[in-house]
Amino acid sequence: MPELPEVEALTDFLTEHLVGARVARVLPVAVSVLKTYDPPVTALEGARVTEVRRHGKFLDLVADSGLHLVTHLARAGWLQWRDRLPDGPPKPGKGPLALRVALETGEGFDLTEAGTQKRLAVYVVRDPAQVPGIARLGPDPLAADFDEARFAALLAGERRQLKGALRDQSLIAGVGNAYSDEILHAAKMSPFKLAASLTPEETRHLYDALRGTLTEAVERSRGVAAGRLKSEKKSGLRVH
Repeated sequence: MPELPEVEALTDFLTEHLVGARVARVLPVAVSVLKTYDPPVTALEGARVTEVRRHGKFLDLVADSGLHLVTHLARAGWLQWRDRLPDGPPKPGKGPLALRVALETGEGFDLTEAGTQKRLAVYVVRDPAQVPGIARLGPDPLAADFDEARFAALLAGERRQLKGALRDQSLIAGVGNAYSDEILHAAKMSPFKLAASLTPEETRHLYDALRGTLTEAVERSRGVAAGRLKSEKKSGLRVH
């Protein structure tokens, strides 16, 4: 599953390739991918991309029309950039292609999802907070205001085990299965340890591991082409 570092790298990649470009078509291929119907995806046609943002594991393409194309890649989804899209619309079928975004330049990207469990989700909204998963997000662990005191306050009274707490998107945004293991490995802490049982020193140590692990992963992925991010993630993991 793409987690905070990979989605951050995709944000950087798409900022470089999309900002300033005008959308020609948004073509849903899989019936299950589109989670909103008003505004319709056709409302994005002719709009210019002004910004690309990340909200936890969500990718947000901001258009000058005020609309947002928001994507959650789920467990097996991915974004494939194409310098030249194939001619003609994609054909619906049982393949991995879920949605295509075509630019007026002829470039664009495909959202694909492997496997039979189709959980990749795309939303067209006027405000990203209209996406339920974004509305529930906790603070971003790499935000400038996410300091040790804020982290300690989140864990205070938290009855769950550390791994479960770190993966809870409403507690801390962007950390999933792989990076929760990496963080706990760096902190030399058991995933089964109760979050509320941490001493102030242990909390400080876990905070440093959280920030350090994610920052290192983001820097390692920065500048890597979208098609190589999966292999880059695997090569940098110490646990998985």
